[in-house]
Amino acid sequence: MTTRIDDTLSHLKQPIAISNWLYFVAFLVFIMVIVGGITRLTESGLSITEWKLITGTLPPLNEAAWLSEFEKYKQIPEFQEINGPAGMGLAEFKHIYFWEWAHRLLGRLIGLAFALPFFWFALKRAIPKGYGLRLTALLILGGMQGVIGWWMVTSGLTERTDVSHFRLAAHLLMALAILGALVWTALDLRRLATHQSKPSTLTLFGVVVILVLFIQLLFGAYTAGLNAGHVAKTWPLMYGHFFPNGLDWATDFWTKLNNDARLIHFIHRWWAWVAVVFLIVLARRIRQQSRKASIAIHSAFGVQILLGIATVMSGVNIYYAVMHQAVGALVVIATAWGVHILGRERADHATKKPQ
Repeated sequence: MTTRIDDTLSHLKQPIAISNWLYFVAFLVFIMVIVGGITRLTESGLSITEWKLITGTLPPLNEAAWLSEFEKYKQIPEFQEINGPAGMGLAEFKHIYFWEWAHRLLGRLIGLAFALPFFWFALKRAIPKGYGLRLTALLILGGMQGVIGWWMVTSGLTERTDVSHFRLAAHLLMALAILGALVWTALDLRRLATHQSKPSTLTLFGVVVILVLFIQLLFGAYTAGLNAGHVAKTWPLMYGHFFPNGLDWATDFWTKLNNDARLIHFIHRWWAWVAVVFLIVLARRIRQQSRKASIAIHSAFGVQILLGIATVMSGVNIYYAVMHQAVGALVVIATAWGVHILGRERADHATKKPQ
């Protein structure tokens, strides 16, 4: 009898321990999104022109090392065309260097915070059946995120004065996808600990909600990459017009859709309300199963809308803009929670034996 009780407690503790670990990693990714936003808004992303996985962990430790890094930065277009003529000195360079260094260091810490416990749980054979492949996929995605980050930086080192907004979008969306996947997997493990072995499944409506939110996040990333938030400082109209005035339609629509700052700003501004409608429906559908999740969804998108308006009307004030990116990550977390709850009923139904 004692052995059976011990086995049951072990069955409960292992998924809970792994779930708690994934929540911790998700928290670190959330902080990473915030630091990434600060790095972008302070124009710090191109300050480190090399990728050194090990030696790059430490910042320059003496004046000669700082001058060496500054000289490397002076060779890229951002300094030659923007910061050099503006009179940037070593002190200003140290400031932007700090945020890019902090961003990269946090990425390394997240890698260790995921990889080391993962290998420990695997060594102890504590990973529940069916979750080893999923956790391995998350590890691979984390590694890919580092590669995408450097790929993004390289786009601004030779011919451009900033990074490609397409690559920035890929970097940000990958981070948010990993964040959502971490939360989803942690929630599945919580279910496993309560003897609900079937993971939650995506419903059709859940997929639609995710796609609607993806579009909003994509154009949000484009807005950030193209500095499109500066296009208009008025809301709800854009300088007296609902639709941006004077758009040049000489180029094809697809090119304009992905590159025109005014059109992208307009879409991000108003597609937000499409996302709100779907999130309200999601919150209402899950209200009976989890009032907390419903409140979380409403609160996240409500604050996000207000911060978006404040960011625009303040001329992209850095504090509002950083909070806007942070709460955007909270919207992703709340949505993942809600869609997960929506899929539990189907998963539970699938586990019932036919009478």
